[in-house]
Amino acid sequence: MAARDFFHSVERIGPVQIGTHRDRRTGQTRHAAVCTSERCGWSADYGTRSAAQLAARTHRCRIR
Repeated sequence: MAARDFFHSVERIGPVQIGTHRDRRTGQTRHAAVCTSERCGWSADYGTRSAAQLAARTHRCRIR
């Protein structure tokens, strides 16, 4: 059974949600940016909140 990953300080910028979580391997605080649009599938982990916010503002979903 996989361990749960708890996100806090969740915010939304357009279709992208940003959440803060603690990395299980390193114990560092990380910031995940995930696009919630249908069939996009984009997500990324960042070391700083400002980097995740910049990625969320500049993200454009590809048309498939």
